[in-house]
Amino acid sequence: METLVAEKIQTTGQKTHQNRPIRRVTVLGAGIMGSRIACHFANIGVDVLLLDMVPKDLNDAEKAKGLTLDNKNVRNRIVNDLFQAAIKASPAPLYNTSFANRIVLGNFEDNMKDIATADWVIEVVVERLDIKKLIYEQVEKYRKPGTLITSNTSGIPIHLMSEGRSEDFQKHFCGTHFFNPPRYLRLLEVIPGPKTNPEVIDFVMQYGDRYLGKTTVLCKDTPAFIANRVGVYAMMSVIKATEEFGLTIEEVDKLTGDISGKPKSGTFRLSDVVGLDTTVNVANGLYNNLPNDESKETFKLPAIVQKLSENKWLGDKTGQGFYKKIKNAAGQSEILSLDLKTLEYRPQQKARLSVFELTKGVDDLKKRLQILINAKGKEGDFMRATTYDLFSYVTHRIPEISDELYRIDQAICAGFGWQIGPFETWDALGVQTTVTKMEAAGKKPAAWVYEMLANGHDTFYKVEGGIRKYYDLQAKGYKAVPGTEEFILLDTLRGNKVVWENKGATLFDIGDGVLNLEAHTKMNTLGPEVIEGINKAISIAEKDFRGLVIANEGENFSAGANLGMLFMFAVEQEYDEVDLMIRQFQNTMMRVRYSAIPVVVAPAGLTLGGGCEMTLHADRVQAAAESYIGLVEVGVGLIPGGGGCKEMALRLSDAYEAGDIELNSLQNAFMNVAMAKVSTSAYEAFDMKYLRRGDKVTLNRSRLIADAKESVLELADAGYTQAKQRKDIKVQGRTGIALFKAGIAAMRYGKYISEHDQKIAEKLAYVMCGGDLSYPQVVTEQYLLDLEREAFLSLCGERKTLERIQSLLNGGKPLRN
Repeated sequence: METLVAEKIQTTGQKTHQNRPIRRVTVLGAGIMGSRIACHFANIGVDVLLLDMVPKDLNDAEKAKGLTLDNKNVRNRIVNDLFQAAIKASPAPLYNTSFANRIVLGNFEDNMKDIATADWVIEVVVERLDIKKLIYEQVEKYRKPGTLITSNTSGIPIHLMSEGRSEDFQKHFCGTHFFNPPRYLRLLEVIPGPKTNPEVIDFVMQYGDRYLGKTTVLCKDTPAFIANRVGVYAMMSVIKATEEFGLTIEEVDKLTGDISGKPKSGTFRLSDVVGLDTTVNVANGLYNNLPNDESKETFKLPAIVQKLSENKWLGDKTGQGFYKKIKNAAGQSEILSLDLKTLEYRPQQKARLSVFELTKGVDDLKKRLQILINAKGKEGDFMRATTYDLFSYVTHRIPEISDELYRIDQAICAGFGWQIGPFETWDALGVQTTVTKMEAAGKKPAAWVYEMLANGHDTFYKVEGGIRKYYDLQAKGYKAVPGTEEFILLDTLRGNKVVWENKGATLFDIGDGVLNLEAHTKMNTLGPEVIEGINKAISIAEKDFRGLVIANEGENFSAGANLGMLFMFAVEQEYDEVDLMIRQFQNTMMRVRYSAIPVVVAPAGLTLGGGCEMTLHADRVQAAAESYIGLVEVGVGLIPGGGGCKEMALRLSDAYEAGDIELNSLQNAFMNVAMAKVSTSAYEAFDMKYLRRGDKVTLNRSRLIADAKESVLELADAGYTQAKQRKDIKVQGRTGIALFKAGIAAMRYGKYISEHDQKIAEKLAYVMCGGDLSYPQVVTEQYLLDLEREAFLSLCGERKTLERIQSLLNGGKPLRN
């Protein structure tokens, strides 16, 4: 199979300039990383051979069956067990469970010869040079000349691994360091060996970007490369500062979480998830192998880390680390926190530092960073100490680990999940101002920073002519960030490419006659400003442009409609206002579908409720692979009211025409909505009928808007004509309603759902089946929209629905009343 995925799912991607198709990959080593790397190649449609060791002894189950060590199942037991553990893991390594069929399992002794058919061999065995070299000897016996051979090592020097190998092996060998979990963390560090053919590096960099969806960062062959070198330094610096300033682990996890543009888990929780042993191994390796690093003492393990390591309190994998999950006296799960002073676990304490009140409601990350760095008290001291320490450190790593500063930012963002990197953060705080404060704190940056400022360059990045540029040390000026030429980055267009904007949305001209509408409300909810923006964007596009993309660069496409306004009207029993809101939303979604120009919606991340409904009504969807799409309104006591029920009924009607089994498909779609199921990827969304044949998937999120623009142009070039509303939707009427009511009653009888759940589900069934019709027949879209709106309105008058909405608005979990 080619690198493009299966027939029904079209994945965007262009061939790299070299004629090197990757049809089959062999992964050597089926541990946590190897099995998941194999899964990610399967995700993109590649056939994978996954190999591991042959067992030396029979286990009890095999002995009981009378098996011998020669039995094939015994010989593949290790790889089978590791692979089964991987595909059952959470988060899931596969976009769709069916993709597991693309992976064939084997062992090093029986199947090493099969690598002769591989286009790429990836070694992911234990981090020991002697073992890797033994594996490479076997590889050389069977690999065909020209086959790529790469190592996923996280720390062993690349030049040591290729020593003694043939010339062809060394020319085609390099490091490809994926981050765990490979499906979700976007970083792929590519590390050339001393004899690696430059064309091989160029190919791997492009392939990782276009096909694997990665941020590919070219690294030097230095200890821990870039991301771990900087990321682990930052972690160790934070852990030491925690003790120095007398903060709790909850306070530090809040300070180093999403409030400061880092993963929500924060430092200590992240350590538990990754495994403290991993951090310890990298830190020890760096401490022992960096004689010329001026800050190497930071890598020396703090006493608390040393103690946890000795106790084998390594985090989630051992059941306890900085946090510990237990069952309390009531049998409920409870998470305890480690007291760093007593080394005893105690109930979690809510982090209540005063700075958290100051940042509450501040959505702009750069403004929050200003508040954090200027905070008073121990939290401000902590933020300044760790931030200035990191700034100083990264300046001294150039040119040691990278000649260009942007690579450090890319690596730390893609590998550790930071929203902006150290140099971008520094820009947000003001470079010159921060340098002065760093000097006062004894954390002077490297000399090149002073030279940059002296030459009148006061930022590390700038935008010129719509192009993002970085300060280049060698050129002593700014250069375009390489690799982004084909991306469309909205932040670079905020100058002279804004066509229209209001508080909640901005309309950009992204070139070639295409507009892009960006929502920027909280969680990109679809309030009045965004609804206005959609209608305005379509009106402008119909007059002067070829088409429209609806997309943003936020973490999530949209969490749905604005529940706050709906709740306010419903509580006041202003049902005419609620009715008007629903009509406006429905009309806007229908305008997305029935405009005179092609409209492509490009979701990524959470695409829920109204965000899903907008996706359903697009002429085409260009979805990021990591799109989590679903109609979740029942969770707040409602049903989809923006055309979601209508659209599912329409799609099922079309499926009937294609020969699908009517009631089975209807039941599956009903359960998806009634249970508020959300796809775990764009690929699963096809199975749930949230995406259709013709919709496309983009692996690299950075390419999403550019790919969506190409979809608009493709539709326009094909002679796009405005469609007419449908009047041929087949619905089941009472036949379907009776089926669903029986199932709903059984669930209520078994106490799986509440009485209010039953009421919501019955209204959903009524709408999706087309209402009280005596037999299956054909209806119009508007008929279904009216049913949908009436049911939605009636639920807005239910006290229990209002209680559910209020619970969610107050930051609580969905209420099951």
